[in-house]
Amino acid sequence: MMGSVIPSRPISGPRARRDGPTMLTSKQHELLRFINERLRETGVPPSFDEMKEALDLKSKSGIHRLIMALEERGFIRRLPNRARAVEIIKLPETASPQPSRRFSPSVVEGGLGRVRPASADGEDDRKVIAVPVMGRIAAGVPITAIQNRSHTLQLPVELLSSGEHYALEVRGDSMVDAGILEGDTVVIRRQDTANTGDIVVALIDEEEATLKRLRRRGSSIALEAANPAYETRVLGPDRVKIQGKLISLVRRY
Repeated sequence: MMGSVIPSRPISGPRARRDGPTMLTSKQHELLRFINERLRETGVPPSFDEMKEALDLKSKSGIHRLIMALEERGFIRRLPNRARAVEIIKLPETASPQPSRRFSPSVVEGGLGRVRPASADGEDDRKVIAVPVMGRIAAGVPITAIQNRSHTLQLPVELLSSGEHYALEVRGDSMVDAGILEGDTVVIRRQDTANTGDIVVALIDEEEATLKRLRRRGSSIALEAANPAYETRVLGPDRVKIQGKLISLVRRY
């Protein structure tokens, strides 16, 4: 296999749409099971209010997000022009859902991924930096990011900025028009602020992380896809936390 490191920049031209991930979080698995049981018992899918109550969520927006995720992964299909019409397409191969884990890439042991400021003469005595790969990130409907470090990437210091870095494997196709494809590895500088137009790792509702372009709309935050097939999500500032900014990208051929 030959690897290459690509600076983050838009790439023009059409991209083939790729299937999203099939991994389910515990909440997605719980909702799918609830819908399936209700359909088997009554033949009628539950309402959003019933789903919200069954999953003990505070708002129906959380249910809408879970429904979108299940549809994106091919587990359900919403039938057009019919209220509450949801069809189960498939169930997970295993009965055990993926454990839900809050994403907190700030926990990086030792000096991994940290770039020291250059010396006074402009030279950096470290030419290669070990950057930890902390799991997966969704470029599509958000999936729960995994905090476990799986391996490290040896990256030239020129492709990093000062501070602490981590890497995530991309799943989904919502950022293809920004040159980010499924299977790529994005390198992220850990920070909790970002400017409009930056591509960031955003943590939504303290639960799920996604890779999107950030736009500020008054007091709200818009998470913008780079694929017209995906809608822009506009959220209150209290629902979004910035976990880092995209610095570079690694792709294997």
